Amino acid sequence: MSEASVHELACEARLKLRRLPDYMDSISDRLRSFEADASHHGGRIDFRFTFGGASIDMEQLVMRANAPDRDGLARIKDLLATAVQVYAKEENPEIVWTGDLSGETSLAQFREMTVIEVRDLTPHMRRIRLAGQDLGRFAKFGGMHIRMLFPTGEVPDPLWPILGDNGLPVWPADDRRPVARVYTIRALDVARGIMNVDFLVHPGDSVGSAWAMQAAAGMKVGIMGPVGRPVRQAEWYVMGSDETGLPALARLLETLPAQTRGVAFVEIADEGEKQQIDNATGIELHWLTRDGVPAGEDKLLAEAVRSVAWPQDGSTFGWFAAEAGAARIVREYWRDTLGLGRDRTLAAAYWRRGAAGLMAG
Repeated sequence: MSEASVHELACEARLKLRRLPDYMDSISDRLRSFEADASHHGGRIDFRFTFGGASIDMEQLVMRANAPDRDGLARIKDLLATAVQVYAKEENPEIVWTGDLSGETSLAQFREMTVIEVRDLTPHMRRIRLAGQDLGRFAKFGGMHIRMLFPTGEVPDPLWPILGDNGLPVWPADDRRPVARVYTIRALDVARGIMNVDFLVHPGDSVGSAWAMQAAAGMKVGIMGPVGRPVRQAEWYVMGSDETGLPALARLLETLPAQTRGVAFVEIADEGEKQQIDNATGIELHWLTRDGVPAGEDKLLAEAVRSVAWPQDGSTFGWFAAEAGAARIVREYWRDTLGLGRDRTLAAAYWRRGAAGLMAG
């Protein structure tokens, strides 16, 4: 990584980790999945993102970050700290950043949003339009998802998280803590300061669904993000989703380059759940209906995705978002049978039968 220029923001954190070299392959793989270029220089690995740079020195036990602006630096600190905490969890890492912005408590990835419009797309899909300030970061870093912070009956007036010394959120005590769930940014208009989020509404104990069912103009909600790794650009895709992954799949079809080719399958309850998707690509879209089979029990979606023959030429990517059992079938097929790695596939469990949804939009 080149030296930070006088115009860039820079910071570093010392790491008290005895086994840092043991974790570096996993840490590096995770960071590269966020579209970072990595290069080795002895005991140091440098990472270059489109929005800044980072390095981890295994000999000096230090990691550094630099970026031209506050959002970029906060994003890199978040990615580095999260990777270290995930893979060095056994050593209980303590991360304290020093340098630029180290004393801040304002969380760069947080926004308070206001509901301005609610409308039903289908009997079970509700679109909620949110308005907020300075939404550029949600387009800048490539992630499609946000973590929504909901008030609940138990905590009707939550406190929002602040920034900790480690570059990650610090949450309030449980009696003032909002409930967090991950949703898709269905559409984003940075210039107008608005964001659409689609909610699958259904009976049960889903916090997000319950909030969406009684959402009205003027209500407040928190968001953080973007979260999740970006979808790799490719010339050809195979995609699959049920209703929970539909907002993300629809956004991909509406935003990928026009020359993109491939095939996509969407599983829905019945014909009444079809919705308008302004497919801007050459990807063929197929709707699969369960017609009375309970969600999560029909293997039609996973089998349809597994039946697709991948091209031998050009760049390809597999994307799947649905119930955990279906995601496991597809993931194992892509990884074990086809031998494809995470650089060419993403199979995510958005919910699990018999449990609260991991993601729901």
